[in-house]
Amino acid sequence: MKNVVEKFLRYVKIDTESDENSETCPSTKKQLNLAKLLVDELKDLGLTDVSMDENGYVMATLISNSDHGKTPVVGFIAHMDTSPDFSGKDVNPQLISNYDGGEILLNKKEKIIMSPKDFPELKKYQGKDLITTDGTSLLGADDKAGVAEIMTAMEYLKSHPEIKHGTIRIGFTPDEEIGRGADRFDVKKFAADFAYTIDGGEIGELEYENFNAALATITVSGRNVHPGYAKDKMINSIHIAKELDAMLSVEQRPEFTAGYEGFYHLIDFNGKVEKTVFRYIIRDHNRQKFEFMKDYLRSCTDLLNSKYGNRVELGLKDQYYNMKEKIEPVMHVVETAIQAMKSAGVKPLVVPIRGGTDGARLSYMGLPTPNIFTGGHNFHGRFEYIPVESMQKAVEVIVGIARIVGAK
Repeated sequence: MKNVVEKFLRYVKIDTESDENSETCPSTKKQLNLAKLLVDELKDLGLTDVSMDENGYVMATLISNSDHGKTPVVGFIAHMDTSPDFSGKDVNPQLISNYDGGEILLNKKEKIIMSPKDFPELKKYQGKDLITTDGTSLLGADDKAGVAEIMTAMEYLKSHPEIKHGTIRIGFTPDEEIGRGADRFDVKKFAADFAYTIDGGEIGELEYENFNAALATITVSGRNVHPGYAKDKMINSIHIAKELDAMLSVEQRPEFTAGYEGFYHLIDFNGKVEKTVFRYIIRDHNRQKFEFMKDYLRSCTDLLNSKYGNRVELGLKDQYYNMKEKIEPVMHVVETAIQAMKSAGVKPLVVPIRGGTDGARLSYMGLPTPNIFTGGHNFHGRFEYIPVESMQKAVEVIVGIARIVGAK
């Protein structure tokens, strides 16, 4: 199990930041550097059907050694890219042994400190070993921890043939962080009955509910006239955009919501008098409420168009849906994960995802795929960290799922 740390520290050194402005797949060629390394390692482990397609998707098979004949085929999936929200270049991980529960000096030169006052979850790991950043980059536990945990579990199963398991499929994807991880995932080629993304947060997390998600792009056309002569002539698109934003409830912003509560999130705004373009992401776990939120935004634009003369254009695009609808008919997938966690001494924390994963998309593509913890905290920023024990427990859970499925 110690090998998971060695693998993780090696993987995070490889810059795999994805780029939402790119139209290629993968969005950045540097993701292929990790993909090629994983292909070589999977072959060295003795897995079969190891492949990397033209889009950078890596797949492999661990052949069944079960005594029960034909057993379900289970898949384990993680993504190779890191978020463009913060630099993934020149990652310099630090190992904090026997954490004392106090402040952690991430970077002496830059005076960057991670404190339990700001991140109280740190207190849970007093006496544990932590891996942190040096304060100048993200860590990449999202999701290189998942990659390392899957690789270590496969290595463990190969070296312990007494553990009986069915056929296991492995998948590593690009571009999850920019919402494209499942775009070109070949479910038919993967050929699993069900799968798990190893892409969650703190130890014990198990998620099979996520947001329904849409992106709204709103374009407001104005009319610019010299302000000295603008009376009854100028139409300021910025003010119309502000008027629309004021129609949306403040209480439905992400900073004021939690649990199953949905939100409208204004993610960017670029405006001049003549033209303003702004975007919202719309999220809710409940499909009916989600559809209502979209309809309400349509009614807001209709009202402004009637007031200002068809100057507001709304583009709505659904991004993904709540996987719960596809998981509930096969709840044995969740029950298996819970059983594996309990066997590993991990308390299951079944919580809804306030976001989305590749698993949500894959579930609607015919591959039921709930999400399991990696152990990491504070993803996408300089204060990201992961406890070593949590990574090791994730490996145990993967091995446990393989054992349970192999006995069916």
